[in-house]
Amino acid sequence: MDFKTSLQTCFNKFLVIEGRARRSEAWWFYLFCFVASIVLSLVSSALHWLFSIATLVPTITVGIRRLQDTGKSGWWLLLSFVPVVGWIAVIILLALPGTPGPNEYGEDPTMAA
Repeated sequence: MDFKTSLQTCFNKFLVIEGRARRSEAWWFYLFCFVASIVLSLVSSALHWLFSIATLVPTITVGIRRLQDTGKSGWWLLLSFVPVVGWIAVIILLALPGTPGPNEYGEDPTMAA
């Protein structure tokens, strides 16, 4: 999945927690949010905060769908509230390869494309 398709998917599914998200979908979106946050924080603190608030829900939902692709519940995302160790654990979980074929959360997103 390329950058543009990833952003379109994440913003079109910003309230959808059902299903699964490919690694590329999640990581391109996270990279976009990270870079945009840095640029906006250099321009204006208010713009940075508005962007962060606007992308909060899509960031959470893509994380949930990404975890579901690995066969884990979206509740694992709550580990991110544990400083340092939790952040590292969530990054590792998000980086795991998805389960091949269908799992309890839906069809394999690599097969659907």
